[in-house]
Amino acid sequence: MSITFKTLDDFPITRKWPAAHPERLQLYSLNTPNGVKASIMLEETGLPYEAHLVDFGKNDQTSPEFLSLNPNNRIPALIDPDGPGGKPLALWESGAILLYLADKTGRLMPSDPAARWQTVQWLMFQMGGIGPMFGQVGFFNKFAGKDYEDKRPRDRYVAESRRLLGVLDAHLKGRAWVMGDDYTIADIAIFPWVRNLVGFYGAGDLVGFADFAEVNRVLDVFAARPAVQRGLVIPSRG
Repeated sequence: MSITFKTLDDFPITRKWPAAHPERLQLYSLNTPNGVKASIMLEETGLPYEAHLVDFGKNDQTSPEFLSLNPNNRIPALIDPDGPGGKPLALWESGAILLYLADKTGRLMPSDPAARWQTVQWLMFQMGGIGPMFGQVGFFNKFAGKDYEDKRPRDRYVAESRRLLGVLDAHLKGRAWVMGDDYTIADIAIFPWVRNLVGFYGAGDLVGFADFAEVNRVLDVFAARPAVQRGLVIPSRG
């Protein structure tokens, strides 16, 4: 039988991360590529929210309090104290959070049904392809992968990442954003991962990022957005 939470204080996670503003959306996150999807979306929409740092260095993501909200121990996670029907709603998985916030605000998602599903399609392209593949490239390029003599696993992920960048690059020709003239949650999902691949992971040369002029173009415009710049550093690491 499921437990019904009537107020924010009913959620065990608030014992570890008390809410200073319980009327606001509560974001539990870290500024990783997945984490900043939520903070950028919140900044773009202007919804009032309170951000709580989930510190991986302290294993916050495996604490009982965090697991009570997200049993998959991944960020971001969100509580909306004013969810559907005025009842609190807890969510995890960055893609689900983007879809929920788009529906809540009526923003950054096309109203036309066909365009809406095409936007969801590109969101899934990021979640099923770009995120996992770029993450593997990052592991092999920046972390323990450097210690392996056999470069075949790394090269496999590099080749697939180049293929995905090629798909995105071809699609962006003649378009301002993934969905054309309109900036959407598809861009918010995709471009933090592109930025991380060439920035934090330092894998731009490895994947030949300079070959993808259209992706470079849109990444620059994305990174220049004020809401993106704010969202990229939320939650603050102190």
